[in-house]
Amino acid sequence: MTAAALATACAVIFGTADFFGGLATRRSRVLAVVVFSQIGGLLLIAALLAFLPGTLSPAALLWGMASGVAGAVGIVMFYRGLATGVMSVVAPTTATASMAVPVLFGLITGERPSIPALAGVLLGLFAVTLVSRSPNDPAAGSRAGSILNALASGAGFGGFFILLKLAPEDAGVWPLLGARIASITLVALLAVVTRRSLRPIPGTLTVTVAAGLLDMAANVLYLFAAQRGLLSLIAVLVSLYPASTLLLARYVLGERLSPVQITGVGFALGAVALIAAS
Repeated sequence: MTAAALATACAVIFGTADFFGGLATRRSRVLAVVVFSQIGGLLLIAALLAFLPGTLSPAALLWGMASGVAGAVGIVMFYRGLATGVMSVVAPTTATASMAVPVLFGLITGERPSIPALAGVLLGLFAVTLVSRSPNDPAAGSRAGSILNALASGAGFGGFFILLKLAPEDAGVWPLLGARIASITLVALLAVVTRRSLRPIPGTLTVTVAAGLLDMAANVLYLFAAQRGLLSLIAVLVSLYPASTLLLARYVLGERLSPVQITGVGFALGAVALIAAS
């Protein structure tokens, strides 16, 4: 598969994982959902190591662990932002920053996408901002602190994409093992320090683990895409994942989409087409 196809499939699965994760967090404790979903992902990547080629090395594990720390920081800051602000500001700010950081890194380090691809990048940035907006939360209720948390969260997620890209190309999926070990350890320590329970609410474990399995499957696709294509383009396609989350919420839960979000989904499809055709 081409890098664009892998990244697009990754976005669809990431969005599905977020949908299941959202269902779990409605009924269970947030940190419990994060830890047990990532344990599910750890079990999946451990099983895949026997079937997917890759060379184990200290560099592979260390880059993976660094990406896991960045991803865990992104998750923590995202939820902290939601606690102090409103979704309509925190979500699009986080999503846009998580896309912009690897795009800028790729351009600074010498990547030169084609003109149509760059147009797709700009369209993707706009699309993510639109699809991430909640029609129920007024932006006027935001505070500077929540925006800073959202920017930090986006930087963490963007750092996750960059650090995985920097892992040795022959590492296969070994960096993801390091990433999961680091992120689980960090979030578990956070729960201990803050005295938060990691016991899931009965009846939520299945959907929590399903979210973790899907999230890890998406990570595998991202890693393969990043090994085959430009980070500045792959990151844009992967960051379009909120579109699939919205569509699932619409057709599974019956939630309504605002005209702005519908427009964003259309722009997301246009961004995929421009980048894939380049």
